[in-house]
Amino acid sequence: MSINYTVRFAANPDDFDTYDKQKIRDDFLIQDLFTDGDVNLIYTHYDRFIVGGAKPGSTPLKLESIPPLKADHFLDRRELGIINVGETGMVTVDGQKYTLDYKEALYVGKESRSVQFDQSDGKQPLFYLNSAPAHHLYPTKKITQDEAEIVELGSLQTSNHRVIRKLIVHSIVETCQLQMGMTQLEEGSVWNTMPPHVHDRRMETYFYFELPEDQVVCHFLGEPDNTRHIWMKNQQAVLSPPWSIHCGSGTSNYTFIWGMAGENLDYSDMDKSKPTELR
Repeated sequence: MSINYTVRFAANPDDFDTYDKQKIRDDFLIQDLFTDGDVNLIYTHYDRFIVGGAKPGSTPLKLESIPPLKADHFLDRRELGIINVGETGMVTVDGQKYTLDYKEALYVGKESRSVQFDQSDGKQPLFYLNSAPAHHLYPTKKITQDEAEIVELGSLQTSNHRVIRKLIVHSIVETCQLQMGMTQLEEGSVWNTMPPHVHDRRMETYFYFELPEDQVVCHFLGEPDNTRHIWMKNQQAVLSPPWSIHCGSGTSNYTFIWGMAGENLDYSDMDKSKPTELR
């Protein structure tokens, strides 16, 4: 077992304008989240957000503190969201066991001392992780797909018919600032978050999955009048600064997990851009 981490620093939009495609990939694209027997973490300077993945083998994995946290335990001053994107698995929080099926979520509150990831009956779970600083202790809670708040948006005519499942949001579970949910593109639709938006008081990450291995997503970022793009594969994530749009188009339909942290828990707190305004 090992815990691997890297640190990503924040960029301002003027500097971003000078980045070549490799620099953009290096700073914003997150690859190789799931490696056998490891917990892999990206500590970002966007709202001190952490993106990670855990793939336990026959030996359980423990979520331990990393040097940037300067803490004895990972959740001393943090909250954690977990969504299983693999087979059925188990998460144990301070001795309490939670079974997570595919696409089920678990919110873990501040000051939890022990978080452990396990297989269940030899099945291979893949635990996708988001974490943000927390100022208050809220109880740990499991959220199933049936308990999600569901919103349907877009249409097949505009290639963006999608179903949003809000899993870790204020209407479902109390959190300090972390929010997570899942958006599924219906067959025949490829555009997500279109028309696009920015939310200056929150950063966001997208994790793309259920994308066929021979297909890709083109993810767009940057200011609305100065956009750039990253080509992404299945089970990869991307960081979106508060000043950046975040939208994408795939060569197939897919699902993505969005995770946010920042000043406001209001899901609709965003500044929308018309597609015709994009440059």
